[in-house]
Amino acid sequence: MELLLRELKNKKKKRLCVVNEFLTRWGAGGGSPPSALSAAPQRSRRARTVCGRQRAGPGAFPRRAASLLRPAMATGLGALLRASRRLLAAAGAGPGAVRAAHGPAPPRAKKRWLRAYLEQQRLEAPPRRRSEQPGWDYHAEIQAFSRRLQEDFSLDLLKTAFVNPCYVQSEEARRRQLGLEAGAAALALRDNGELCARGLPFARSQLGRCLQAAHPALPAPGTAALVAFLTGPELVAEVSRGLALQDLALCAQFPVPPPVLHRTFFAVVGALLGSSGPERTGIFLRDFLMPHLIGKDLFEIWEVVNPMGLLVEELTKRNISSPEPRITRQLGVNTVLPLYFVGLYCDKKMIAEGPGETLLAAEEEAARVALRKLYGYTENRRPWDYSKPKQGWTAEKAISSN
Repeated sequence: MELLLRELKNKKKKRLCVVNEFLTRWGAGGGSPPSALSAAPQRSRRARTVCGRQRAGPGAFPRRAASLLRPAMATGLGALLRASRRLLAAAGAGPGAVRAAHGPAPPRAKKRWLRAYLEQQRLEAPPRRRSEQPGWDYHAEIQAFSRRLQEDFSLDLLKTAFVNPCYVQSEEARRRQLGLEAGAAALALRDNGELCARGLPFARSQLGRCLQAAHPALPAPGTAALVAFLTGPELVAEVSRGLALQDLALCAQFPVPPPVLHRTFFAVVGALLGSSGPERTGIFLRDFLMPHLIGKDLFEIWEVVNPMGLLVEELTKRNISSPEPRITRQLGVNTVLPLYFVGLYCDKKMIAEGPGETLLAAEEEAARVALRKLYGYTENRRPWDYSKPKQGWTAEKAISSN
């Protein structure tokens, strides 16, 4: 169709006369276009005269070719005019009709599932070391770690604190597999064993001193239980992840296991002890470990098998008579879920009261309540004092207590 229209535009008046006459006759009749121009009425005299003048000349359109193209030209022009009539009628009716004339628009193919799918694939992917990702500078990360904690570390000690023995062993084994000799395969790196051996005893001693200062009535077994909780692998590994030690620690495995994080943390404590002294190290331990006692019950950490026996011992030390248990309240005794309240009395004064599903459980709970009061470790106790520590805790005192 485009080829025919292009030919009609480029040719001369002969073909233009034929098309104009065809459109005039068909528009006046209002019917469907004829299949060929031969079926149309005879042309006017003016049209015959104009067309007769164009018969000669090099640019004249051959009569044989024109007779062959007339049926196709008529059919194509009829389809074009019918489409133009529909579009003009729809334009007069409004934009909605124009859209209806063109047909319904195809639905938008929006991949709403793609973002959630990519996020799920990212989360399910195996973890990668930070050093294997772009934009990694180990020396800059070590310096940033020191500034982030606002501590003055010796960079050599801090780098040594992150070198674990498993990393050194794995690297030496890998070099031997590559065919290097025993002397060339050895790494000139010190692991953090020495720093950890300095940091862990100091941390236990410092935490014990802080707990004794805050709770002087707490016995040694209770203090040791709290110190063991604060320096345990699970808690220290959680603190280490919060400090991003797993990205800086040189370890053969990834993710870094909790024992390695525990060792690395106390190696960092040892590096801080060697860089800034015991006072700054004590503040570091207080700030990052002591807050984990908030909301913890004493007897959730310190397991006491016989609370009543321990209470009798503590009261005997204070020259107080032995407690006498009595039922103060009870509910649903004849049901499957009874509730008893047992009170402990000394010199006709109730010192504690505790609930329980049985009389024995209520008596033990009352003994635990009395012990919390004696030790000053109640739920409504005074918050931890984060003021500046007392001067005079020299390195000799801190290390000699080990």
